[in-house]
Amino acid sequence: MSDTIESKIKEMGYTLPQLPQSKGLYKRCVQTGNLLFVSGHISVHADGSPITGKLGDDCSDEQGIDAARQCGLAILAAVKEHLGSLDKIDKVIKLLGMVNSTTNYTNHPVIINGCSEFFRDVFGEAKGIGARSAVGMGSLPGNVAVEIEAIFALKD
Repeated sequence: MSDTIESKIKEMGYTLPQLPQSKGLYKRCVQTGNLLFVSGHISVHADGSPITGKLGDDCSDEQGIDAARQCGLAILAAVKEHLGSLDKIDKVIKLLGMVNSTTNYTNHPVIINGCSEFFRDVFGEAKGIGARSAVGMGSLPGNVAVEIEAIFALKD
């Protein structure tokens, strides 16, 4: 078993991405009490470049699932930047997943499973699965494939 969340992520073969510069006026993370609200994070490669495409058009389900996983990694990169350590996370409370998709596309939950399954594997079933919404959007910033926001409970 891993000593830290970061070592677990590395063992799984992933690295936290470089976060792109924000184009909006917001904070990546806001903490109130033991809750951490994380702004929507777009799908990015490890170098911070965007993963783009529209599900149902030029992006396959497999690519969408990978993009959602990368959103999860970007979320954790922001949490680490804010808290200094991912080990301060107690559990996932809620995810809101937004999928850039055509109007007739219907696999939004399958796509957002990329992030949900990643968090389950990182934090364990009891703490890694929270409430969730998965919705389709006509467009997302920069034509990114997926954007996800999160709420975490922090350890006391």
